[in-house]
Amino acid sequence: MPSFATLVPLAVVMVAGPQIISAIMLATSEKARSNSLGYVGGAILATLVATSLFYYAARVLHVKASSGSSDTGSVGLTWVFVVVLVAAAIHVYLKRKDSKTPKWMGELETATPRLSFRVGFLLFLFMPTDLMMTFTVGISLASRDLPLLYAAGFWLLTLLFISSPLLLLLLMGKRSDAVLPKMRNWMNSNSWIVSEIVIAFFLAMEIKSLVGG
Repeated sequence: MPSFATLVPLAVVMVAGPQIISAIMLATSEKARSNSLGYVGGAILATLVATSLFYYAARVLHVKASSGSSDTGSVGLTWVFVVVLVAAAIHVYLKRKDSKTPKWMGELETATPRLSFRVGFLLFLFMPTDLMMTFTVGISLASRDLPLLYAAGFWLLTLLFISSPLLLLLLMGKRSDAVLPKMRNWMNSNSWIVSEIVIAFFLAMEIKSLVGG
């Protein structure tokens, strides 16, 4: 069973891929600041909504981390997390070569704040890896009878990561014009590796929990 402390770095997977690349592109768009704010707002709202939905669904279904004296429920839930993480790893690996920029992403350079908000919301709400991460956080907290507020660290870290291009823009000004494209190119080539490393870390912890009993 992952502890609260181990849930927070899942935010890395939340933003790796088209999510952070879109944030970088919006930070270099015509209305960079307002577009970035709209995108970040949509992204964090979707993260809050998805985590809350999974959390309350688990509460309604009375999902528990442990059941009886043998902790059968705890082991079963850990296996659920293992399956989710393996599925996430497979998805990231299969999509690793999809480096071609989607048509909708090419429109971000001339996007409006409303479109930016919509892109952020939809990406973070329906991206398979994001769904897997919000599922993991929401189900884990609900199954342990912890309040939803305990996901605040996960939300704040996700917010920090996805707003990093905007923060660079605000801190560096014109100098960010040289830094952000390099950052975008690096993430476009290596984001899947970052995701796989983080997923592998949590998968190892879950397997250790099963083996250690």
